[in-house]
This record gives sequence, C-alpha cells and structure tokens, in this order.
Amino acid sequence: MEQARARDVAAPQPYASAPVPEQAGPDGRTGPGRPRVPDEACLPEQARMPEQARGEHTHSEPPGLAPRTVQRHSVRGQILEALRAALVDGELIPGEVYSAPVLGERFGVSATPVREAMQQLATEGAVEVIPNRGFRVTRRSPRELAELAEVRALIEIPVVLRLARTVPAAGWTALRPLADATAAAAARGDRAAYAETDRAFHRAVLALSGNQQLVMVADDLHRRSQWPLASAPVTRRADLVADAAEHMALLEALVAQDLRVVQSLVREHFTGAEA
Repeated sequence: MEQARARDVAAPQPYASAPVPEQAGPDGRTGPGRPRVPDEACLPEQARMPEQARGEHTHSEPPGLAPRTVQRHSVRGQILEALRAALVDGELIPGEVYSAPVLGERFGVSATPVREAMQQLATEGAVEVIPNRGFRVTRRSPRELAELAEVRALIEIPVVLRLARTVPAAGWTALRPLADATAAAAARGDRAAYAETDRAFHRAVLALSGNQQLVMVADDLHRRSQWPLASAPVTRRADLVADAAEHMALLEALVAQDLRVVQSLVREHFTGAEA
C-alpha cells in the first residue's frame, strides 16, 4: 500500500494541473497583473510545436526564399523601367526583334527577368511575342496615336473641368512639385524622365476625383501615347519644355480658379500627339 502511494506521488501530473509560470513583462519583472502563459517546458513532448510550424523566425535560422523573391522582382522591375525608357528614347526600334538573352547581356542580368519584363510590355501592347525568336517592338501609326489622344481627351477633359469647380486652391497648389519635376526633366532634355513625370502629374490631377479605376485607365492610355512612331523624329527638348509650360500654366489657372482659362488650356493640351 505504501509503495502504491509512493508511485502515485512520483507519477507525472497531467498538463492541466502543471504549475503555470508568470510571464515576464517588457521590464523583465513578473508579478500581479502580468499575464500567465504556459511555459513550453511544462508541455508534453508531443504537444510542443516546432518553431518553423509556428511560423516564427530566429536569428539562427538560415534566410528563407522571401529575400531572393523580392530581389528577383526588384530586378524585373528595374529592367521593365529600363525597357520603357528605351522605348520612349527610341533605342528599341519599332519593327525590330530583340531576344531576351541579348538584352540580358546588355543589362548584365540573366534572360529570365528580361523575358518577364518583355511579357509585361506585351500585355501593354508595346511589343509582340515572336515564338523562338524574341519580341518585336510594335509599329505605331499616326492614326493610332491620334485615336489615343482622342480617347484621353474624352476621359480627362471633362474630369479636369469638373475638378476645377470643386477642388480648392490648396489642393492644386500641392501638385506644384510635380509640375516642377516635369519642367526640370524637360530642361535637361531627358525624354524618359519627362515621360514618367508627365504621367505622374496627370495621375495626381485625376486622383483628385477619387476614382482609382479612372486613374489606371487614363494612365495606361497615356503610357501608350508616349511610344514614338518609327518614322517620327526624336522629340526635341523645345517640345518638352513647351509641354511642361502648359502643365504650369494649367496649374496656375486651377489655383486661381479661372474656369475660362482652364477650359482653354486643358483643351489645347490634348491637341498634340503628346500631352
């Protein structure tokens, strides 16, 4: 009988009755008011959860796949922007076929991020896939650019005129740095930078409408309108400076809430092939 009682005392108690230590707070102390959580050492072996299963990360763990994935997307994004700049600058010639390995050598990367970036440009209509060869830069026609300008005008002009009546002057003043950025890129004759700052200014204007679908559709049309024609000369610095000046004049009219001048300027801004 005494031996049986001794075995009962020595037998391990179930986890429910195990003592629960107090959780130390941020100051390292324990005591009343501190939450009490079970110490994993008190858990039976089969109830302990591996750190990887809990999704926890310790400094001793080797890096996972996430950093490599982020880096790959970063490279692809950089290549995509470089290819877009080459399109605007006329370095990628309409009608010519370019292979991903050759472009990869040019940029000092493998063919994979180039191919992924080219696939994105294909969805945007800038290039077309040529099986077993690469990607052909799309030939643009003057009619296509005129159609893009017309659609942009149908979308943007009514929105800007409506915003001119509702947005306070302070809302327009906040866009001045974007207009300054277009002017600076134009003064340098940097066509790729101007294309980006130009679209950024138009996006910011349309974003005041609160319609994100409108912003995305208009930005896609704007990007397509920036690709040059095969037979067209490279955009001159003077043309960029004139276009940037229209941004600044329009912004000043919007700040002054001069609706007559706004209407004249915004319609004039869309009369050219590049706006």
